[in-house]
Parts: sequence; structure tokens; C-alpha cells
Amino acid sequence: MTHKTPGSSLPHSEFSDAAPGAAVMGAATTGIAEAAETRAFNEQLERQLAERVPLHVLNDAVAARTWWRQGIGGNSGPVELAEGSWRAVPGPDREVPVRVFTPPEVRGVFLHIHGGGFTFGSAGEQDPRLWRLAQRARVAVVSVEYRLAPEHPYPAAHDDCEQVARWLVANAEAEFGTDRLVIGGESAGANLSAATLLRLRDRHDAAGAFLAAQLVFGSYDLSMTPSQRLWGERNLLLSTPTLAWFRENYTPGWSAEDRRDPALSPLYANLTGLPPARFVVGTNDPVLDDSLFMAARWQAAGNAATLDVVAEAPHGFPLFPITVAEQELVRQERFVAAAVA
Repeated sequence: MTHKTPGSSLPHSEFSDAAPGAAVMGAATTGIAEAAETRAFNEQLERQLAERVPLHVLNDAVAARTWWRQGIGGNSGPVELAEGSWRAVPGPDREVPVRVFTPPEVRGVFLHIHGGGFTFGSAGEQDPRLWRLAQRARVAVVSVEYRLAPEHPYPAAHDDCEQVARWLVANAEAEFGTDRLVIGGESAGANLSAATLLRLRDRHDAAGAFLAAQLVFGSYDLSMTPSQRLWGERNLLLSTPTLAWFRENYTPGWSAEDRRDPALSPLYANLTGLPPARFVVGTNDPVLDDSLFMAARWQAAGNAATLDVVAEAPHGFPLFPITVAEQELVRQERFVAAAVA
């Protein structure tokens, strides 16, 4: 799919260069030529995951964090780079740790929020990818080490991300020499990114503080969209039971209606006055509907939006050694660079 700048509208599906039968990929707009490779990777990933106890069966957040750090699907686990540093963002109740990467030339700041179902993951587990983004998009990267569930249920993660975002709005110019801000994250991090923008708009009259948002395979409805409910037991990093386990960790005992609170599930929020956003999801992702619905609502609210739906791609695909991962990383870097140019 041709990259679109942050001011573009939602794309139409593009099958002009696709092989016969490509339409079975449904809404796919990119990755079509690589679909066979991605499909083969999915089969390999599914076999590897079948050898591990599923997260919802393991039912142990601490063990799940070890499970994740061991790597899967050719992702060998965290690598710490000397180019990154830890800092602490002050606040009224606690300091929030952040992982910071500052390249030689800084044109803007990217506030990154990692994924992990609100239960695992860390700002310190994506150093190579974040340092690459910093250099290629010419942005300082600030990644939030927010508190994790179930030890810290809602709204802990949301509060931490809001605190760091407010600090950047007030201090980015002094700290990094620029006030041009972009926000983004993956999975739960995409949810937290959208929620942070809503909090800035509604609580702090700072709707325009961030120039763009990069929202990658986000889960925007913790009561579960149809694709989440219908996916079933197949384990491609996520499954319906695993998604249910994540949401119970962060919102223990909540009803489905409670989980539709717009503060938690931004799909249900008033989305007016938000920055241009780029949504990304694969067709083999249980949270496919979340991006399809959210991108449409984002644009219907009067905001610019683009949507890349990657043929056959599973949840978390940019972390894996496949062609569509490299293509996606390049698109992300170009989007962020264009937003701060």
C-alpha cells in the first residue's frame, strides 16, 4: 500500500497488483504479495505456541512476563542498548520511569506506549526497534514504563501514561529542543495512546498537543468486538480466552457494560478534536475489528485517519522476522517523520 501522510483519509482496499483470488483476504490493503510467506510463518508460530502453556491457563502474571521475555516466533527476547537511558517523570503521587532514546538530530518527540495486555511488557524490551525509529524518523523516543496488572488494575496504566504525556507537553521544548509531539503504541499501548489523547483533551484542554497518533493493532473495546469473540481457541499470540484473561487482570470483576466505559474502551468515546491517526492491523488478528471500527469512527468524528490492513498478519507481527514486519517498520518511521517534519 502506498504510504499516506498524516493528513490523508482512510484508504480503499488496493487489489490492482494482487494475484487472482486475493480478495479472499477481505479488507487487506497491503502485504498481499507476501501473504504466502506470512501464512507459513503463522503455521510455524502456532506450532511453537502449542508447546507452551497458554497464558490464560498459566494464569500467573509473573510467570507470563518470564514467558514473554523468553521470545517467540524468532523474536529472541529483550536486548538492552547503550543508546537508551532510564529517567523518572515526576508527578504528584509517584515518579513514572521512562526509557529515552535521543538521536543526533531531533525534530520531534515520539511518546511510545508498549503492549502486553496491561499485564506484561516493558519500556525496556524494544530497544533495537525504538533506537531505529529514533534515528530514522529523527525523533527523541520516550517509552512509558507504566504499572502492570493485576498488581495494579485500572486506572494505573492510564494514569501513568497521562502523567508522562503531560510532562512532555510542558517540558519537551526544554528537554529535547522541540514541542512537536507524536504518540503511539501497540496492542494495549494503542488503547492507552488513544485514551491519553482523550484525557489531554477532556481534562487539560490540550487536544492539539500531539500532532499525530500511530495506533498499531490496538484493543479499543475491552467488552470484546465481534472479531475478538468469534476468534476462538486458535493461538496466534492471542486467542479469545487469552484476551478475556488480560481484561480480567486489568478490570477484575467488571461486567461487559462496565468495560464499555469510554475512559477504558475508547471505541465508545466522543472522538472529535483528535489528531491524524494511522491504524494498523493484520487480517489474522483477533482484534481486527477494533482497528476497522476505530479508524472509521475516528474519521467520522472529523479527524484524518489512515488504515493499513496487512494480509494474513498475526497480532504482534512487526516483532517477527517476516517481510511484512520490515515493511511495517518502514511505514511507521515515515509516518512519524512526516508528522514532525
